[in-house]
Amino acid sequence: MRLDRQIQETHPDFSRSRIEGLIKGGFVTVNGAVAEKAGMKVAEDDEIVVEIPPPVPAVPEPEDIPLDVVYEDADMLVVNKAPGMVVHPAPGHFTGTLVNALLHHCPDLSGIGGVARPGIVHRLDQDTSGLIVVAKSQAAMDGLVKAFASHKNIEKTYLAVVHGRPRLDAGRIENLIGRHPVDRKRMAIVEKNGKVAITNYRMLESSNRHSNLASVVCRIETGRTHQIRVHMASLGCPVIGDKVYGKPALDKKLEPVPVRQMLHAWKLKLWHPVRREQMSFEAPIPADMKLFLI
Repeated sequence: MRLDRQIQETHPDFSRSRIEGLIKGGFVTVNGAVAEKAGMKVAEDDEIVVEIPPPVPAVPEPEDIPLDVVYEDADMLVVNKAPGMVVHPAPGHFTGTLVNALLHHCPDLSGIGGVARPGIVHRLDQDTSGLIVVAKSQAAMDGLVKAFASHKNIEKTYLAVVHGRPRLDAGRIENLIGRHPVDRKRMAIVEKNGKVAITNYRMLESSNRHSNLASVVCRIETGRTHQIRVHMASLGCPVIGDKVYGKPALDKKLEPVPVRQMLHAWKLKLWHPVRREQMSFEAPIPADMKLFLI
């Protein structure tokens, strides 16, 4: 029997779409292993465990949280997101998110692009700092979503501090990134069932406080989940402070010990979605990241 049909029998109140969402989210295990797809075959004696994540509030509430606004007009907003801030509400993070702050800053934002993630065009990991674009009008939302989906007329440049030094001072990484076959909360380079991920990197010609660290500039042509973190780790040079793909034992030897991944959305070039003029933005390197640089 198919896995999704088996779950439907044991959880008759679940819709097909919810079951598929739980499987894709990594909330279903078969004999202790995370289920890979809804159509996988299961036997009668297989142990199937379905974890039910806590519900997310339907409508985020405005919160008076300070924002570092880099640019703002009637159609769009560019924010320098602080490390530690979650972009939108999710299980375990219902408040204190960028969306909560945006709804207070822009009261009319709630109708743009959906209720749960108003104005959100792209995301940054919780512990990644830097530039993020927010749509304030439906015209801007439509234009920005199209641009980020096609990766045309968008140039995103990140700065990372990594362990070691890549074998080449500059290079291009192109492969497929998808869910880890065992740990569905991680991403991995895969041979199939993944999406194309392209990162262009170059060493920054500046010395670091620590001789065993390097600063790397990454310009990404795609925006896959955890892309830079996975790609840097694939070179044997994981981002310092990365608790998922990094090297905690080496992190503990640093002074100071990094409390988050040292990855910063540094520069952004795009065409204004309404006025159709090219714009460039840059977010200052955060103080905690400067501690590892001269």
